[in-house]
Amino acid sequence: MENTIKTKTKTAKKFDTKKLTVLAMFTALGYICLFVCRFKVQFLSLEFKDIFITMAAFAYGPVAGVFVALTEALLELFTLSDTGLYGFVMNFAGSASFAFTAGIIYKYKKNILGAVLGLVSAIVVMTSIMIVMNILVTPYYMKCDTAAVYQLIPTLLLPFNLIKGLINSALTLLLYKPVTQAMRAIKILPSSSHSLKFDRNTIIVTVMALIMVITSVVVLFNYLNANWSIGK
Repeated sequence: MENTIKTKTKTAKKFDTKKLTVLAMFTALGYICLFVCRFKVQFLSLEFKDIFITMAAFAYGPVAGVFVALTEALLELFTLSDTGLYGFVMNFAGSASFAFTAGIIYKYKKNILGAVLGLVSAIVVMTSIMIVMNILVTPYYMKCDTAAVYQLIPTLLLPFNLIKGLINSALTLLLYKPVTQAMRAIKILPSSSHSLKFDRNTIIVTVMALIMVITSVVVLFNYLNANWSIGK
């Protein structure tokens, strides 16, 4: 009995170590994204760290996604951010709401349909939360009145967050399987019978995701650049 308990304890510790290693890798990949590809649209920031935060939520559940989102936001606060605590709060709220929503749905429906439903729901939830957060936080950060923020909702906040969510969702669908397969190949991510499989439905969704990425990028840099200066 005692040997059995010791064996279970060792297995649990080994699993926790691997889990922390994988979460650290997802955190590192998301952080690298901040250096490689980041665009400013007025006071908003378009980056792709949410892809890897959501992968963590898919792999280990929604709470793991929130943990990685918090870690990313703290790293950004102390290294790259020029928006201080305001930026930290907004970054965490956006990433955590996106990853948690996608992760909680995928947790109970671990197939391509569950991933798609989770990501679509994540776009809606994240966009809604970010609009509310902008109404609450932006007046203090920008030193403007709330009425000015309301005016930005249809022209900037709503389209920007929707497009950002679409791009991150599509790229998550494209990259999740190859990234997790690579991690399983080096045995740091446990094998799973519920991993996304390349069947006909997955291929269709992958093609649609690729089209969605291209379309979203074109819309973002044409519409927003025409209405708002990018990078200033």
